[in-house]
Amino acid sequence: MSIYKTITLSKDTKVLIWKIEESFEDLAEGILLTDHCQNRVDGMKSDLHRRGFMSVRHLLAQMGYTDHDLFYDENGKPHLKDGNCISITHSYTFAAIIVGPSEVGIDIEKQRQKILRIAHKFTPIEEYRTLANDDAIIRKLTIVWGAKESLYKSFANPGLSFLENIFVADFRLDAKQSTAVVAFKDKTETYNIYFEEFEEFTLVYALTKLLK
Repeated sequence: MSIYKTITLSKDTKVLIWKIEESFEDLAEGILLTDHCQNRVDGMKSDLHRRGFMSVRHLLAQMGYTDHDLFYDENGKPHLKDGNCISITHSYTFAAIIVGPSEVGIDIEKQRQKILRIAHKFTPIEEYRTLANDDAIIRKLTIVWGAKESLYKSFANPGLSFLENIFVADFRLDAKQSTAVVAFKDKTETYNIYFEEFEEFTLVYALTKLLK
């Protein structure tokens, strides 16, 4: 078992990615879960979800944490007991976390044709018609969706709308970064967005502070 990729963003902020190739039994070996998390994984019907869940615990271990260092608030947002911020994601055969001292969010998505059908629910689709082909549109929409998922996780306010409250600035696919604003009720937050593509997946992560 090993890390697929580590992205060191600053001395205090890292992204870790795991490619899920092991069985659940292999991933569970040596991992001690809290009662809450054990109940969660026991209730999962999908083997891939269970393996994704355990992969995240291995990523935590790489950062020096155990499942007992992790807790969730009333909105389901994860936190670390030492005060560092964390965000978690897994999709199909990949899992990832981001850990840092300021607010963070992360999402990983498989690039799929389906996103063309649901795009109108999270972004003005007409803005993408100038792109050369469907492949480019799918790639860009997946980045925007991942960015908004990351921001939704970080902002963590019930009622937040992808379409009406989260705004991602336009970007080039080769730029690998953008900015975004979340405006909800009386709170507004600006984020820096970074993205990577690999093996037909898109990883997006968001931070509230510029990296140094």
